Amino acid sequence: MSQDTGANRPVSPAIAGATANKDRTLLIADDDAAFRNRIARALELRGFIVTAVGSVAEALAQTARPPAFAVLDLRLGDGNGLELVGPLRQARPDIRIVVLTGYGNIATAVAAVKEGAVDYLAKPADADAIEQALTAHGRKLPPPPSNPMSADRVRWEHIQRVFEQCDRNVSETARRLNMHRRTLQRILGKHAPREH
Repeated sequence: MSQDTGANRPVSPAIAGATANKDRTLLIADDDAAFRNRIARALELRGFIVTAVGSVAEALAQTARPPAFAVLDLRLGDGNGLELVGPLRQARPDIRIVVLTGYGNIATAVAAVKEGAVDYLAKPADADAIEQALTAHGRKLPPPPSNPMSADRVRWEHIQRVFEQCDRNVSETARRLNMHRRTLQRILGKHAPREH
């Protein structure tokens, strides 16, 4: 089932008006070209002026003319999206940064916010959620997601993350998760739980 990124929606008058009065430059750094291009198109239709890149090196080149907003994937081919938060913030202290990842967990969310990100979204995030996170002002917490991950999916993502952090070592992952090795192997052998 394809995800609605909102790429076919017209620019709302409110966004069009805001664009005339406000810097809407946006950097997207994501090594998944299909996702990056889909989100870039959808956010351009919402009034953002988008520069889309696929690596840490390309994103760092943008600090010469830093954007007002940034959407950074946690995992990039040549490094980690968190490496970009500091340099972008140093180049432009008022930048609003959202970090995206397919491996959602609390520790990474805390690290992203400590580095200076305003929000953290698990992939696949749609253009509505990204725009809302980028432009939400005056709230300590972003609004709840309209379609949050299920508890099964959150558990699966956490197990996958720990497995990756243990260099895909099943025994070490099972020990750290306090789980029987065979139980872990069964979980790892299954696909991610489907989201409705």
